[in-house]
Parts: sequence; structure tokens; C-alpha cells
Amino acid sequence: MSKKTRLELTWIGKDERPRLEPRILIEDAELSHHASARGPEADIFDNILIQGDNLLALKALEAEYAARVKCVFIDPPYNTGSAFEHYDDGIEHSLWLSLIRDRLQMIHRLLSDDGSLWITIDDNEAHYLKVLCDEIFGRKNFLCTIAWQKIYTTKNSAKHFSGMHDHILVYAKDESLWHRNDLPRTEKQDAAYKNQDNDQRGVWKATPIHARNFYSKGLYSIESPSGRVIEGPPKGTYWRVSESRFHALDADRQIWWGENGDNIPAQKRFLTDVQGGVVPSTWWTYEDAGHNAEAKSEVRSLSTIESDLFITPKPERLIRRVLEIATNPGDLVLDSFAGSGTTGAVAHKMGRRWIMIELGDHAVTHIVPRLRKVVDGNDPGGVTEATGWKGGGGFRFYRLAPSLLEKDRFGNWVIAKEYNAAMLAEALCKHLGFTYSPSQDPAEYWRHGHSTETDFIYVTTQSLTYDALKKLSEEVGPKRTLLVCCKAFNAKEDSFPNLTVKKIPHSILAKCEWGRDDYSLRIANLPEKVDSVEAAEPADNVGEPKRGKAEATLPLFDTAGGK
Repeated sequence: MSKKTRLELTWIGKDERPRLEPRILIEDAELSHHASARGPEADIFDNILIQGDNLLALKALEAEYAARVKCVFIDPPYNTGSAFEHYDDGIEHSLWLSLIRDRLQMIHRLLSDDGSLWITIDDNEAHYLKVLCDEIFGRKNFLCTIAWQKIYTTKNSAKHFSGMHDHILVYAKDESLWHRNDLPRTEKQDAAYKNQDNDQRGVWKATPIHARNFYSKGLYSIESPSGRVIEGPPKGTYWRVSESRFHALDADRQIWWGENGDNIPAQKRFLTDVQGGVVPSTWWTYEDAGHNAEAKSEVRSLSTIESDLFITPKPERLIRRVLEIATNPGDLVLDSFAGSGTTGAVAHKMGRRWIMIELGDHAVTHIVPRLRKVVDGNDPGGVTEATGWKGGGGFRFYRLAPSLLEKDRFGNWVIAKEYNAAMLAEALCKHLGFTYSPSQDPAEYWRHGHSTETDFIYVTTQSLTYDALKKLSEEVGPKRTLLVCCKAFNAKEDSFPNLTVKKIPHSILAKCEWGRDDYSLRIANLPEKVDSVEAAEPADNVGEPKRGKAEATLPLFDTAGGK
């Protein structure tokens, strides 16, 4: 019997963890874009769009953006099972959970202490995902599950039930530090306030003055203006105020008895006394947060390329509602399953900073053109009018650098030929925990980065002699320290007290797995399903490894996002 006492969700391959290489990002200036002039307000130009494997991209962001992201909205691939139709039953659930787990753990590190995570998901994996998120974020930091009405008509062709909604799981990094924003009031909500008795204090709405919660002073009889005696509140409830308080409210005309003065009393709540916003609920109708058909129309209007790539995009109104609750202007928003780029487009229009990650070619064919229209003020759809967006700001387009190391023809790990001196220095800074900030002073050519105000790093592919190291030591001085990364050196490691010398690439070989650019699921690699009548192994195969669930524990995947 297992000695584990922790309550947890287990699956095939759960203990397998990728050893991620922290890549550097390479900007493609031709795809980056910014407005031709600064607007009257504080435009945001440092937004980031990354094309590449999203697990590697999240790792690439970790050093600079850990604990800095206010809100993460992701629309990961829903595990419908259709992609796994021809493979062993159960494999897809383990694969899906592993791929999500690895990414959620990276996201948790990127979130600020007062940040929040919002995940859209359907019924196939929602409940497994809830338990998984409890494991990573802690059950106490679960805020709610929102039901979003993504479809507004039922499907008569449905086999069992016509699915009408998706779930949105909401978690705080730290529930005690997270604070929501109330939603803006709508005209429809304000229309519920009337002034049936011409009260000079303005329009009001009748609200129950009884409740189910026990109240020791909440049982007493009252007499209505018509003379009707009401022995007490409705059965199973209590008046919400004491008898003396009730009579004071009645004397101040804050009690409504109905047109004829003999109804069960209600308290008048004036619009002027209502807070500026509305507390968000967990039921989001398509009227308030949009629907799938609306989202598809938005995507089609922004692209000249016909594509069925985005089967279930998310409407701009849905993202706007999330960001209204979870962020304020200037906050940083992350979406690591960018899809068609809706999250970045809405965040931009709302004055939030954003980072998006997308692996597919549509990062260039769909997202870049869409964001250019947003920046240039040429996107009239979505939430443009509601936010008053006129254009401005910009974004930078990045790709992941190749792996730092590659094998030569003799099978030895060497620095990849794509790396120039600057790229190598930046990469080593990332691997060794330094901030890349090369000195602009030619006399301090060795200052490629720093970990503190007095600790620096120098990266070179040269072999350094004793005299070269001695000169470096003298230039660094006794009050500073320097990590030297070089091809080889001719000195004892403790020859200079202010220098630490390491050989590259030998000193970093064990830090991660190299040469792996793709952490996505490739279905072709999975074991194929066999019919039950063929499942028995031939006698002469005894002792050979069987192809089955345990073999197919690839904690990896890739998909185009839906947004």
C-alpha cells in the first residue's frame, strides 16, 4: 500500500518533468509595429508577442517577469478526445493534464502576489483541471467558477444535452491580497430603479427586508398603513432589522408597502446610495459577455485569410469583462495560448500592457495584422467603441532563439553556430541568474551583466591565460567580483579571490535538456489502439515491452488557441 497521505490527482506520467532551457528572445523588427506618433495619453509601446513553443516561451520570460504579471487569461485546447480517436483510451487525459500542469506551474511563478488566473474550459476536463489547479495554487486561492453562455440557441442534434456554456476557473495567487473591481453599471440595471411614490431623493428599487439568516431581533409583528397586521416575516425568515430600526425607516419613508399600502414591506434602495459598480456574478450571459458566433465574426472581419483554424474563438466582450474585474490601466496581462490575438487586442484597447505567446504560423498571418489595425486605430469592431479606443502604442515581435548548444559531428556539445557574442552573453546571463546589461564603457568590456551591484559576469569564447585573468582581476578590483565564462583557462580556480572561472559549455551541460525546440504533443508518436480480440500478446513475445498507456506518457502538447 502506498505511504502517500496527500490528497491529490494522479495520472500516467505525472512524475515526469521537463528540464527547460531558458532561451533568449530575438526581435523581428519587420513584424514589430508602433504608432506613427505618441498620443495625448500615456501610450504603451513595450507589449510583447512571441512566436514559439509556449512552455519554452514562459521559461524565457521567467527571469524578467517573475511575480510581475497581474492577470493571466488562457484558453487552452479543450480535450474533446476527437484528436485521440485512434489511440489507447485514457492516454489523452494523462497527456492533457501533464501539458497543462507544466504550463500552470510556470504561470504561477509569473503571477504577482495580487494577481489572478482565468482559464476557460469545457466539461471534458473542467473538473480534473479544478483539482489540478487546487494542487498548484492551493484550494484556499480558488475564487469561483464562472459559467459563460457561449451559445444562445439549443442544438436539436445533441445526443444527450445541448451544451450552452463553458467554465471559467478563477484563481488568485494569494486570495488575501487579491482585490476585484466591480463591473460598471449598465443602463438596463439602472432602468430597474423607479420612483413610484415621487420621493425627492430620486429613483429607488424595492429590496426584501427579510432574510433566511437567523437574527435574534428579527421576529415581531407590524401594522401596514392600510391597517393590516402582519404577524411576522415570511415563514422560515427573519426581519433584517430590529423593530425600532424598522419604525425609524418607515418614518423616513424608506419602507415600501406597495401601491395599496398592505403588501409585505420592502426597503427602498436609492440609486444614489448604490456603489459605483456592480458585484460580478458567476453567471455571464451572452448578452453581457458575447458568444462564439460573435467572436467568429470579429475574427473574420479582421483577416483577409480564410481559415477554419479558430473553431471556438473568444469574443472581445468576454476578455473585456475579465480585465475590468482583474486589472487596472497599466497592469500587465499574459496569454500563453494567444490563438487569434483577442486578449492582446482587448488589453491594448483598455490601456493594459500585454504579453502573448503563440506557436503557429497564424502568429504572423493573423495576430500581427490584427494588432497593427488596433495600433493604427483601424479596428472598429469588438470593444473599440465601448473603450473609446482611437489607436496608439505598439508591440514588439519576438521569436525564441535556437538552443544554445548543439552537437558537433563527433557528438560533442558545442555552442550553436547561430549565436554571436552578444547572444551568447545574454544566454549565459539567463542560465546563471544574471541580468544582462552590457556596459557601454569600453574600459569595462567585461561587464556583460550583474547579479548585484558588485557582482558581474564576463562571457568569452576565448581561452584565457594566467596573465589575461590576472589583468581582469586587477581591473575588477578587490571590492567587486566577476564570474568569467570562457572556453578554457590556464590557472588554478582559486588563483584570484575576486574571480570565479568556469568553462563553457561544460559548466552548464547538466542544467537542462538541450536541442529540444518542441514541447508539443505529436499524436503520431502515440501507441495505436488495438481491438480487444487482438490485444493478447503472442507467446513468443513474452518479456518484450508492451505498447500501452505507460509508454505514452508524453507530458507535451501544442495547439492553436481559440481566442
